[in-house]
Amino acid sequence: MILITLLIFTAAIAVATFLPLWQNPHWSVRSFDFPRLQIATLAAVLIIIQLLFLDLAQPVSWLLVFVAALSLAAQLWWILPYTAIWPSEVKNAPMKSPERTLAILTSNVLTPNRNAPALLKLVQEHQPDILVTLESDQWWEDQLAVLEGEMPYTIKCPLDNLYGMHVFSRLPLHESEVCFLIEEKVPSMHALVELRSGDKVRIHFIHPAPPSPTENDESTERDVELVIVGRSVADSDEPVIVTGDLNDVAWSPTTRLFRKISGLLDPRVGRGFFSTFHADYRLLRWPLDHLFHSRHFTLASITRLPSIGSDHFPLLTRVVLAPTYGKDQEPLDDDSDDRSRARELAQEKGASKQDVPHPGE
Repeated sequence: MILITLLIFTAAIAVATFLPLWQNPHWSVRSFDFPRLQIATLAAVLIIIQLLFLDLAQPVSWLLVFVAALSLAAQLWWILPYTAIWPSEVKNAPMKSPERTLAILTSNVLTPNRNAPALLKLVQEHQPDILVTLESDQWWEDQLAVLEGEMPYTIKCPLDNLYGMHVFSRLPLHESEVCFLIEEKVPSMHALVELRSGDKVRIHFIHPAPPSPTENDESTERDVELVIVGRSVADSDEPVIVTGDLNDVAWSPTTRLFRKISGLLDPRVGRGFFSTFHADYRLLRWPLDHLFHSRHFTLASITRLPSIGSDHFPLLTRVVLAPTYGKDQEPLDDDSDDRSRARELAQEKGASKQDVPHPGE
């Protein structure tokens, strides 16, 4: 009975681990990209139970231990870069440089959430240069209007479909544009932000729809949006930031593909998970809110902020423009297979990197 039970659990862990290697975009497959930390924990516990309760004189027992250990190793391959034991991908900022620092607070507010005072308090406390809100509708726009005295540069797209988006900035925004890159009701925002030093940074705010039984059956729409934005910024030699709720975890194949083809860096590598979703369930959390940047930047700080009543925690990231100091930071390497995969995804939806605005060019 113990053998049968452990056989079932081992098979379940193995399926959950290796099914995502299949590139099928259906949500039932892609959903296993998310809980890798949780599955790794279960695999480790399973190995301990196997060693304690199986008859290790039997070859089948060692086969089960091997499968569970292989599953654990595979999960760790994906998630270990987001722990302190991994080398940091982004350097720490060498010194304070207020005129070249850019602080961005990203917050998926959850449309029906009505705790706007909590977000306003965080803005007052941390004084970000830019606040970007996701899932913000007209009610949220009205509540956040008080920020415009100190953050007068705005981009607004209030929607009641969970994909509204707002940007409030203390710093000048140039060539601002709202686009619907892949889906007609899912916006993205693009602009140049002018730092206090006068330097300009190309910035993209995105929030593609996730694969789920209540949204898109497949991840294709999300994947294509990430791919065309990644291919677009790869052509730029200027400072670039891409941020928002990607509805994808940091370690997924799609986000890794985005990082490879864009050449952007992830400041969480070597520092931690900074899991922002789900705020209400401690054991079911993973990093959905992201900020990626070109090698022009180094990191001053990255912080997950307290809950504002949403299902996402806000994320505050401070980066410093230091192109000379950061020039030897190395992004993930891409290859011809990655580039081919990116082209195939874009062609599947008839999308192109030319669809993405190129502010500053």
